[in-house]
Amino acid sequence: MLTTTSLRVVGPAELPEALRVLRREPVNNAFVTARVLASGLDPWRLGGEMWGWYRDGRLEALCYNGANLVPLCAGPEAVRAFAERARRQGRRCSSLVGPAGPTRALWAALEPSWGPAREVRASQPLMVADRMPDEVAPDPLVRRVARTEMDVVLPACVAMFTEEVGVSPLAGDGGLVYQARVAELVGTGRSFARIEDGRVVFKAEIGAATPEACQIQGVWVAPDRRGEGLSETGMAAVLAYALREVSPLVSLYVNDYNAPARAAYRRVGFREIGTFTSVLF
Repeated sequence: MLTTTSLRVVGPAELPEALRVLRREPVNNAFVTARVLASGLDPWRLGGEMWGWYRDGRLEALCYNGANLVPLCAGPEAVRAFAERARRQGRRCSSLVGPAGPTRALWAALEPSWGPAREVRASQPLMVADRMPDEVAPDPLVRRVARTEMDVVLPACVAMFTEEVGVSPLAGDGGLVYQARVAELVGTGRSFARIEDGRVVFKAEIGAATPEACQIQGVWVAPDRRGEGLSETGMAAVLAYALREVSPLVSLYVNDYNAPARAAYRRVGFREIGTFTSVLF
């Protein structure tokens, strides 16, 4: 029997079907699932279109097309269809990111027309934890950042982003979008830090949260305080909160070349379960 496939923008009325697909891979898809749960599928509220790939009329794969291009639960046929649509549209995103297999395949199809990328991070271990470590005690000085402490935490956030991505988040629009995102995380109680004498020495955020899984991001230790174990005890503190109040699975992904961070996360109880890829423009 012949099968038919098609690709189109997923509409708001298809929210249950989109969530069915997203929940097939709750850790991989946490970032996009959190956005969909908060905003639905209206492109204006979501911050981008959700493309759907259908087999015989049934939604089987998704691709978020916003500031990032993110393939979700996408096999080879779906990736080829998403690549063709992205190629026709032209690049509007600042990065491709997602599970390594479909993201690398998507980039291979797009590189001839979209390349070169500023940087390709082909192997970023995806790590999860579902319990507290036995040997690392949470840092009692790591706490939620108060709304009145935006001016304290923002310089640390900017330093982390610039160090990690290679460009300042204050470029372009003067940092308005980035500052709004930091303010959102602080306002919702998902920004954590150890602050000494008005200065952040450790920080991390829970950037995406769903009932199934959440994702820690923005882990940073002040350069002059590295090597003291603050990342381990600080991460244990954030992990305790996340497991207690957010989701039963806590995830993060890290650059493969960042051996100290990977070792620290393993000591806190995170284990590697897969690989992400990021293509930065």
